[in-house]
Amino acid sequence: MQFIVLLFGALGFSLVMVAGFTAGRQPDLVLRDAALACLAAAFVGRWFGTVLDHAFTQTLEAARAEQLAAAERKSPPRAAMPAPPAPVRPRAASPVPTTPTVSLTVSPDSRQANQPKPNSS
Repeated sequence: MQFIVLLFGALGFSLVMVAGFTAGRQPDLVLRDAALACLAAAFVGRWFGTVLDHAFTQTLEAARAEQLAAAERKSPPRAAMPAPPAPVRPRAASPVPTTPTVSLTVSPDSRQANQPKPNSS
């Protein structure tokens, strides 16, 4: 693609430059017009390159589809086989151990157990 853009730009520049000098125009005007023609021709070349690229890929896809169709016509028909069942993955054990639940309720017995005992001396 880059080659096509450069080729079209060079062709546009050279054609306008030769046409301008043969018409007897001033060199600064000829070079300005040639630079603008180079830019315009490069854009046209890019467009033309994409058109050629798309045509080339469509031709290749059509030829490939034709080859596949011819190969299918030559091969005998295959019996339809059922799809294999999907594999069942076993569930992995959790790497985090479960923690026991802790009750934070206070009972009357626990209050008495935590009381200091009176000194009996």
